[in-house]
Amino acid sequence: MAPEQRVIFFVYDENEERTVRAKVDELELITRKADHQWASYDLSDSFAIWLASQRYAKSYFQQPHKLFPLLPRFLDFIATEFKSFLVHNDADENTVVSLLGTGSLFGFLKIRELVDKLAPMVPGRLLVLFPGICENNNYRLLNAYDGWNYRAIPITEGKDF
Repeated sequence: MAPEQRVIFFVYDENEERTVRAKVDELELITRKADHQWASYDLSDSFAIWLASQRYAKSYFQQPHKLFPLLPRFLDFIATEFKSFLVHNDADENTVVSLLGTGSLFGFLKIRELVDKLAPMVPGRLLVLFPGICENNNYRLLNAYDGWNYRAIPITEGKDF
């Protein structure tokens, strides 16, 4: 299967972020009961960690518009960290890798770009926890973007895990 066909979007209302995070352990248990491995990668602090590592971080707070041309480097930073995470967790074809904290990237990166970059690195399935909506395979993060069409398998409201 092509990498984008191994992606699953777990779509939920953004107001349910805490509830979903509290139940991620249940997803892991169900996944392991189905004889798959599990690894969870949390993006929530990634922007703060990346920005703190920048030489001129303090000046970006004073002039935030100067930060936006650097955002492609932020995506590269995530990709490098994610690759190390996969190696550290021995991710293979039998591993489900979940991405938490995608909402924290709002305004910095488009989730489509992130998934396009990370999905080919995952030998198994990539489960993207996605606070937003999906209608006819059109995804909108936090219900704000115009959205994009993606070939991932969506798990939407009404489907218990």
